[in-house]
Amino acid sequence: MLTLPGMAGAGSLEQMAGQMIVVGFQGDDVDDSAVVALRDELAAGRLGGVMLLKTNIKSLDAVGKMNAAFRAASPELLPFITLDQEGGAVERLTKDVGFAEIPSAAAIAASNSPAQAEAIYARMARAIAALGFTVNFGPVADVNLNPDNQVIARFGRAYSADPEKVADYDAAFIAGHHAAGLLTALKHFPGHGSSTADSHEGFVDITTTWQKSELDPYRRLLEADVVDMVMVGHLYHADYTDAGTQTPSSLSVQWIDGVLRGELGYDGVVISDDLEMGAIRDHFTLEETVTQAVRAGMDILLFSNTAKYHAGLGQEILDILLAEAKADPAFAARIEQSYARIVALKASQADGD
Repeated sequence: MLTLPGMAGAGSLEQMAGQMIVVGFQGDDVDDSAVVALRDELAAGRLGGVMLLKTNIKSLDAVGKMNAAFRAASPELLPFITLDQEGGAVERLTKDVGFAEIPSAAAIAASNSPAQAEAIYARMARAIAALGFTVNFGPVADVNLNPDNQVIARFGRAYSADPEKVADYDAAFIAGHHAAGLLTALKHFPGHGSSTADSHEGFVDITTTWQKSELDPYRRLLEADVVDMVMVGHLYHADYTDAGTQTPSSLSVQWIDGVLRGELGYDGVVISDDLEMGAIRDHFTLEETVTQAVRAGMDILLFSNTAKYHAGLGQEILDILLAEAKADPAFAARIEQSYARIVALKASQADGD
């Protein structure tokens, strides 16, 4: 088993790379074969976490049992057990299974102060945490600059067209979740609010619509030192890509290493938006996606595993990471950097429990 120089006792390269992978699955019961297989991968250190979608949720009791099994598989380094529970149209836990739904971000900001919003999010977060989740993919830090936006404005997912107001409500969301012991992920860097297309469906060019002000919520929250993760979207801007290429932000050195880490000074965990969205799968192979994302500075590779379900997807991603690390010491060093960030974040959550 490969190990990295100077990392004795920290785990094998396989275990380090495994922490960078979070995948979705098919199954809604603790005894389902896919769930059992994921538990084995978590226990072996070949996987960093799982993503639950609405299809994985048949009842709150079943979710709680699955999540407890995921936790038990790796108790010393808790898995990222993740979901998207923003409120409004984006909720995996719904009233259909007895979960108390809340309004969209736009509706909450329209009717509540940030302090009131924090109380709403704290109640929701406690209920999520009680089911064993460790990460909620929110809040949305997008600035509502395009009222005709297909994926943000249409569903009321942004708090405001004012970046300062967005940051205030983002902070309320984060505080409510931190009080419940949950990690959060600011999304969708560098900003989806001005876009004219949906990256779920395909290529999104923000070159002529994106504004610098869309970075302001990130800047404010980073200065406040409350950010657990930043989720990077699949957004193309001609000024932030290599000449002659059309690299989206999730695979872009210029965006992740240049703007997020360089200009904004962020040294925490960076997670991708779902790497199976049309903006990625229609233009890049799995190997290209994995290697380019890591080289760009991505720490966690998120795959919903819904485009073409593959039970062994996590292992396939891991094999790509290990093969590239064998061939390139610089790539292996990137894995080491990501592992250090991920372990530090998981340790901070454990300390807060």
